[in-house]
Amino acid sequence: MSIAEPERLEARRAIIGDGFEIRRAIPHRHRRMVGAWCFLDHAGPVDYAPGQGLNIGPHPHIGLQTFTWMIEGEVTHRDSLGYEQLIQPGQVNLMTAGRGISHSEESPADRAGRFHSTQLWIALPDAERHREPDFHHYPELPIIDRGGFRITVLAGDCAGERSPACIYTPLVGLDLATSGSAHARLPVDPAFEHAALTLEGAPALNGERLEPGTLLYLAAGRDSLELDSPAPSRMLLIGGEPFSEEILVWWNFVARTPQEMEIATRDWIEGRRFGKVIGARGAPLIAPDPTNIARSA
Repeated sequence: MSIAEPERLEARRAIIGDGFEIRRAIPHRHRRMVGAWCFLDHAGPVDYAPGQGLNIGPHPHIGLQTFTWMIEGEVTHRDSLGYEQLIQPGQVNLMTAGRGISHSEESPADRAGRFHSTQLWIALPDAERHREPDFHHYPELPIIDRGGFRITVLAGDCAGERSPACIYTPLVGLDLATSGSAHARLPVDPAFEHAALTLEGAPALNGERLEPGTLLYLAAGRDSLELDSPAPSRMLLIGGEPFSEEILVWWNFVARTPQEMEIATRDWIEGRRFGKVIGARGAPLIAPDPTNIARSA
């Protein structure tokens, strides 16, 4: 059986927090999900002056997990469960929204800094999406050295190493970094679809050279991927079994119907369900008009 040709998708630029620019790779108008991964933002690398880093005030989530991979810099997570966690380079924060949670994210305000990070969302399957919210911090992750690549297993498993991150669908997330020339063949699950986003440099995946801002999507059916980089680079590889449920993504919510998201929006506006985030520097985010849900989700 033939395998579909790769798809090259250009990330779009967007603004988050107090004017912080990011590249948003998914959802894309031509590719809404990769496995259960339904959102991928890449921020930085960027240097910022005191008080000019990331500052995202309290905001709500339902039906998803937020997955933050920190490459450079520091960000403090606070949530309505009472967790306050500084995330540093090489670490992952994983927040399970379930039926509802709110949180904030901010860089230290008292000094200049450098910031480089990705944040992803994982859609929760129907059996798990109403679960109690939770938060986990993972300061140590498995690392594989292969062909000059330093491969950090962020989620799922790779080459016999498994991430401790608690996830609810079959998926994988890998950070592939090299400080020089590198070449490797990486075994992957043929039941998974995959996508790669270059974070630095210009590595190649299966012969496709990728610079930052381009997402390469690969359909299921491959049992290995060819990695190549002539110079220092970093790439994020995500994948998973194609998600079998239809979802809607709108504002900070993942749900199944517009009515669910309208109720969640009303709950946020009226101070129900999502609790309070104590100690956040930014003001709570204002929800968009929920009458727009049906045509924009």
